[in-house]
Amino acid sequence: MKAGTPPQPQPARCGWCLGSELYMDYHDKEWGLPCRDDAKLFEFIVLESAQAGLSWITILRKRENYRRAFDGFNAEKIARYNSRSVARLMNDAGIVRNRMKIEATIGNARSFLDIQAQYGSFSDYFWTFSDGQPIVNRWQDLSEVPATTPLSDTISKDLKKRGFRFMGSTVCYAHMQAMGMVNDHVVDCFRHLEVGGVSDA
Repeated sequence: MKAGTPPQPQPARCGWCLGSELYMDYHDKEWGLPCRDDAKLFEFIVLESAQAGLSWITILRKRENYRRAFDGFNAEKIARYNSRSVARLMNDAGIVRNRMKIEATIGNARSFLDIQAQYGSFSDYFWTFSDGQPIVNRWQDLSEVPATTPLSDTISKDLKKRGFRFMGSTVCYAHMQAMGMVNDHVVDCFRHLEVGGVSDA
């Protein structure tokens, strides 16, 4: 930028991401973009189940540590983890060292593979709940955005029936938001229109 050139105005964003470059980058490039890629869907199941009871920014900061610790979020490899794997992960300071969450991730990988075997892909299973289309909300303010919905209740109940853990309704709704099943960007946010009709896969 040349000396004396005024800074470019920032686009309007959802208020929850402001104040952190990492958060804004995630908001601008990933959050709410309809995803039909199984690898990404599983990555976020791992991260969101680890988040339970913590802030999302905490998990985002540990994302690359999780990628390293959990074999690049490879569900087939994680499904084969054993007690030695759990011990290794419990000694990894780069992730959330919660034994129940670690063991849940291993079990969730196995359940994820079961769904792939049954439906052909996890994406086909996941998107069935919204008839294959994103649900576009038109929130004026962050205070309007719910923590759960009847649909997240339904998905959570079905996942639990299939053996998933740490995937309660609140975590499921966060997954729906992150993976673009619902567009919860507020209407003034520049991403609200951008993610409305596009997909990353």
